[in-house]
Amino acid sequence: MKRPRLAGPLFFAGCVVGLAAYSPLAAQARRGQSPLSQDPLRPSGQNVIPVFDGWFENSDGSYTLCFGYFNLNTEQSLDIPLGPQNRIEPSEYDGLQPTHFDPVPDPSLTSKYRHHWCVFSVTVPDDFGSGDITWTLTSQGDELAVPGALRPEYILEEPTSSGRGAIAPFLRLEEDAPAAQGRRGVWLGPLTVRANEPLPLNAWILHAEPGTWLQWTKHQGPAEVVFNEPEMRLDVAEGLATTLAIFSQPGSYIVRLQAINDLESRRNPTYGFEFHCCWTNGYVRVDVVE
Repeated sequence: MKRPRLAGPLFFAGCVVGLAAYSPLAAQARRGQSPLSQDPLRPSGQNVIPVFDGWFENSDGSYTLCFGYFNLNTEQSLDIPLGPQNRIEPSEYDGLQPTHFDPVPDPSLTSKYRHHWCVFSVTVPDDFGSGDITWTLTSQGDELAVPGALRPEYILEEPTSSGRGAIAPFLRLEEDAPAAQGRRGVWLGPLTVRANEPLPLNAWILHAEPGTWLQWTKHQGPAEVVFNEPEMRLDVAEGLATTLAIFSQPGSYIVRLQAINDLESRRNPTYGFEFHCCWTNGYVRVDVVE
């Protein structure tokens, strides 16, 4: 197997917000072809780039490493099943990464070149030391790997930012469940639903201010998932947000929710993504039957 090209953690520290910053990696990813910096975003036919966003320490002494991605397509979603073309190494941490990759986020909500931030995380023990967690993706025939490591320059604030006053929303996926906060995520399921029948998905949100932004999307699964409201803003500080999901084919799925409310930019609650703090992830396992 050809050795994957590396997008080193120095490049993907999570501070990439501009077009030019992506040029070095894009040139590597094309295996000697002309650099993508000439025209990196296109409707289709472009790569998905894995991103190491950083890490934080947990209260029990363990560490969590966050990974996201940049889909260079403005219209095309890609699906890359778990396996040789979508793997985490060491293999003991493999399996929770996304297999579905949405296009570049809508610029009406976020800046044009924003990638999808910390869509999954890997938790390692307190004695992990100087090891690497490497995510390898193959898309459009190009194999690209990004290593994540516990280096001090990539530490993230979690679940609050003292400097900016940002606070991750508290999230419950069940009404009577305890609320959780932060990027490690809240898990629910598996739920069961028939193919092509709507499944209500609920999120109870608590934040200091109204206006929390929520987005639902497919994280893993064999076929299309359609949400009647994939993105929404909650007009109250504490309340329930519900979407309906329809799964087109039987199989095992994971859907992902991200909730963020940045107090520094009232008109754009997703502004905090660019500062790597603070939001909450949620994941729902769904078994779809005929």
